[in-house]
Amino acid sequence: MMGRDRVTTRFGPSRSVDAVANPDRRALLRRGAHFFGPAVAESAQHAIQPTFMRRPDRPGPRQKMTRMPAPPPAAVIATTRLGYGPRPGDIAAFNALGGTETARLTAWLDQQLDPASIDDSVADARMSAAGFTTLGKSLPQLWNDHHVVEPEWEIRIQPFLETERATLLRAVYSRRQLFEVMVDFWHNHFSIFAYEFIIAPVWAWQDREIIRANALGNFRQMLGGVAKSPPMLYYLDNRVSSADFPNENYARELIELHTVGADAYFGAIDQAAVPTDSNGTPLGYVDADVTAAARCLTGWTISDRSWDPDFGNTGEFLYHAPWHDNDPKTVLGIDLPANQAALKDGEDLLDALAAHPATGRFVAGKLARRILGDFPPSEVVEAAADVFTAAVAAPDQIAQTLRTIVLHPSFLSTWGDKVKRPLETLTSAMRGGEADWDFAIGADDTNTLLWRFNQAGQPLFSWHPPNGYPDVKFAWNSTAPLVMSWKVINWLTDVRDPSENYRIDPLSATPPDVRSAEALATFWIQRILGRPMPGPEHDEIVSFMAQGHNPNLDLPLDTSESTQERLRAMVGLIFMSPAFLWR
Repeated sequence: MMGRDRVTTRFGPSRSVDAVANPDRRALLRRGAHFFGPAVAESAQHAIQPTFMRRPDRPGPRQKMTRMPAPPPAAVIATTRLGYGPRPGDIAAFNALGGTETARLTAWLDQQLDPASIDDSVADARMSAAGFTTLGKSLPQLWNDHHVVEPEWEIRIQPFLETERATLLRAVYSRRQLFEVMVDFWHNHFSIFAYEFIIAPVWAWQDREIIRANALGNFRQMLGGVAKSPPMLYYLDNRVSSADFPNENYARELIELHTVGADAYFGAIDQAAVPTDSNGTPLGYVDADVTAAARCLTGWTISDRSWDPDFGNTGEFLYHAPWHDNDPKTVLGIDLPANQAALKDGEDLLDALAAHPATGRFVAGKLARRILGDFPPSEVVEAAADVFTAAVAAPDQIAQTLRTIVLHPSFLSTWGDKVKRPLETLTSAMRGGEADWDFAIGADDTNTLLWRFNQAGQPLFSWHPPNGYPDVKFAWNSTAPLVMSWKVINWLTDVRDPSENYRIDPLSATPPDVRSAEALATFWIQRILGRPMPGPEHDEIVSFMAQGHNPNLDLPLDTSESTQERLRAMVGLIFMSPAFLWR
């Protein structure tokens, strides 16, 4: 039974602010120390360097690499970087889409950018079987059922827990892989610590109506949805922002983390002193723009006061006119007159931010970093930024931008500049091993799986600062996340369901004529990776399976429990090999 102390079991011990890598002092003072406490998962604390806490949107200095792995076939690159890894059969299905690598990639991308056209009945059936009850509730229903009536803790956080489990279920079983990857990307871009007293009850709505509804669509529409969403209004305090006491928390992160980006910050200089482009648009923002943005958003609050008839208590967005600053404002070179119509100051602000060229560069850069590598080629970023900005009003703006990045020649020539984060490690192992998993609330194995996964440093929707989980290689290619991921993978390949069947069962999937250590290693490497493993890694897998014996002699796999156990462990080793972890 879960209780209020579940935060402890979710994130583990040693939760102190001092444990977090020391961020830039200005950023800490500006955002407030409350964003960094309680501290994030202990493994992530050790893995993330101060560089990333200061500038999470940019990688640190390039580490010297003695050897980079050669790019694998297009099928592997696409299913690994634009999805959560191939399931058995995915590589063959990809290769059947055309006669060349580019043709196959283009056809596969066309499918993935139209997720509604993809038959997802397998994932749908598992979602139904899981018995989730909160994912389809309206915002007022969630607010009432899981907050207003002051339910027990397990009921209050149920929408969060079901969204967490549904997210993993879809990552593992959905055929709409690019869509699921983009859902994760946008949750991280508009990062909110969701395991919170007020936010958790409505988290299913945030995921469904804001992120999933716009993941491949229009950025401005998603930006506006986030700005009016109760989770963001609570998380960054805009719900209490008024003309008398404007709150800059959300306004600053809206500009710095969600749109134009910290690289476009010109400091405390006068707004008129900011250099402009050929169209007269300021190249960036200053502190006065943040102040003006906060004033634009005053009165944007929530219906959360049952005792006040002007507010009500539905949990929905509310524009409270008496709180709004009606004086004239200037933001990003745009003059907003006094006494505009309700919401217009804020909507004009969001329009200007979404259309700003710096927003295109910032968002395109983050997308390219997620899809290509920590140091995406500048020509890719510029091309994607141009598309993003030109398509600012298009309903498929994000899809157009993704297409520009994925179909650039660098997509198929880049490999190894990323590694899998714990989420990708877990889900790709479950996909590659064809795990049969029940993600329902109350399923003991799932509770244990999530507890173990969280120790690797990437618990879903649970990063405390507003900057989102780092998306650079050597934030994750370090001891703590690797060891904790390895531990959950080892457990994953050993756990049984209540009927004593293994949830990942290599024995049942191994052909009867594959019995020697060499044959077993070769078969499972190809099945999981979709390609051969580099020689030294291959030899180590064979050596582990052979245990000092002739690797070409058949093993008693059908009769020996110890050999069966070693096979499961060998599959676990493949899941944690460098070849499996490269992206």
